[in-house]
Amino acid sequence: MSDQAPEPVFTQPWHGQVFALTVSLNEAGHFAWPEWTARFSKTLARHGLEKELDGGDDYFTAWLETLEGLLADLGEAAPEEVERLRAAWEAAYLSTPHGDPVHLPKGA
Repeated sequence: MSDQAPEPVFTQPWHGQVFALTVSLNEAGHFAWPEWTARFSKTLARHGLEKELDGGDDYFTAWLETLEGLLADLGEAAPEEVERLRAAWEAAYLSTPHGDPVHLPKGA
């Protein structure tokens, strides 16, 4: 029996969250998995032209970019709305004291 802790599957919480969100949206019928993989492959190829991807933030940044593009193309999440929510989360995060939960203001 090994005394070493297992390697984390996701190196950052948001990696697991965007993965789970993508799987959930697929399972809810918002898009087919082959469509997802084709789009993600193209994004990875484009990102990999600039540098070798390490499977961490760069991989999941490409994942998120693909998901946002797919949802925009499907009319599920307009880029302006995604940017508005991203900015609202950033403002909430930056104004929240360290250690406190981050909450979006009502109507954000």
